[in-house]
Amino acid sequence: MCKELTSLSLLSEIEGADLYKKLIGQLNKDFNLAGIEQFFSSDCTPSELIQQLQKIVVKLITTNFDGYLNLLYRVDLSENKIKKLEGANLDKMSEQVAYLLLKREWQKVWFKSRF
Repeated sequence: MCKELTSLSLLSEIEGADLYKKLIGQLNKDFNLAGIEQFFSSDCTPSELIQQLQKIVVKLITTNFDGYLNLLYRVDLSENKIKKLEGANLDKMSEQVAYLLLKREWQKVWFKSRF
């Protein structure tokens, strides 16, 4: 049986790799480059980070959709993955988008640490 990955399980793995602060730095960089004024503290716990991301995603979708699209472009999330989420309720969608954001940012941090 395949284990379903969640944002929390992903962040637990990242903490174990000692790259959590770099992940937060990458999030801050990409949010800034997308023109979204949001700062994630390197002291926040994985649960707090997930909650913040989900709230921001909801806020962007409901009040600044252009900013949301700009963030997705900046982070380089696959359009196909986002399209699969269409039709889900906003809470579920924000949860899934937060996971995809974290996963993609983790890939960037991991590759930078390896090469």
